[in-house]
Amino acid sequence: MRTKLYLCGSMIENKQKYTQFIKSEAQRLGFLSCGISKAGFLEADAPRLEAWLKKNSHGQMAYMENHFDKRLDPTLLVEDSKSVISLLLNYYPSETQNPDSYKISKYAYGQDYHFVIKEKLKELLFSIQNEIGEVSGRAFVDSAPVLDKAWAAKSGLGWIGKNSNLLTKSTGSFYFIAELIVDLELEYDYAVTDHCGSCTACIDACPTEAIVAPYVVDGSKCISYFTIELKENIPTEMKGKFDEWAFGCDICQDVCPWNRFSKPHSEPLFNPNPELLSMSKKDWEEITAETFQAVFKNSAVKRTKLSGLQRNIDFLKP
Repeated sequence: MRTKLYLCGSMIENKQKYTQFIKSEAQRLGFLSCGISKAGFLEADAPRLEAWLKKNSHGQMAYMENHFDKRLDPTLLVEDSKSVISLLLNYYPSETQNPDSYKISKYAYGQDYHFVIKEKLKELLFSIQNEIGEVSGRAFVDSAPVLDKAWAAKSGLGWIGKNSNLLTKSTGSFYFIAELIVDLELEYDYAVTDHCGSCTACIDACPTEAIVAPYVVDGSKCISYFTIELKENIPTEMKGKFDEWAFGCDICQDVCPWNRFSKPHSEPLFNPNPELLSMSKKDWEEITAETFQAVFKNSAVKRTKLSGLQRNIDFLKP
């Protein structure tokens, strides 16, 4: 009995030590916060995701229909996975664009976050393996069937707001979410309570009425969908409803009261090309392949290509 108690106590000590190490390493690498959940089936999210897909709220984002089971259960995605380490990385800029211009989402100001975060996650996994020993895991940055926001909420990093974004009392919502799924048992965090209250600022402000009910966004009505995901012509009935957004949209975040607490990021790779901030509407309308390449080198804006950006800008013209 004593041996069993000793082993049990030793395992708990190790879990605590490993968890503390991982969270301190995440902080060292510049992550805003780190929360950890036990890997398993996301039971509460299954009916929500199914209903959302059935209503065709994903529009032409066919990839959302793929890997339904894996999307809800990381143990099917990563063999022998025990823990989901969720991480937030701030991207709130210290400076924003010329106000009399076409707008792009703040997340796309600097270098493409996929590459920036992937490097940090690789370093975090390497540090874990160095400190703890043989630990297997995979890094995910918005590019695989993982329900980022659900895991971050389960890990206590915030709550899912009425605009369907993850919200945090101390820092709002201008951050990226990423995961490291590992075969290591750790100490697990708990979900926090919802602090949206009776506020409907995001619902009231959405010009395309994409937030169809509190906590439910019809992705196929979102400005970000039209300007990034949609490959064909933007429907004419949307004319005049985009509020000058040429790539993505931040409206529901900009009006959220919790984003009063957003603080500028400290990641140099997320700093914008100075030319981007000063561009006028005329500059956008006359953008050349050379300018596009120079201003958006390694940027997420390249996802829409120059032709897609030009389509969006033409649609915004009176």
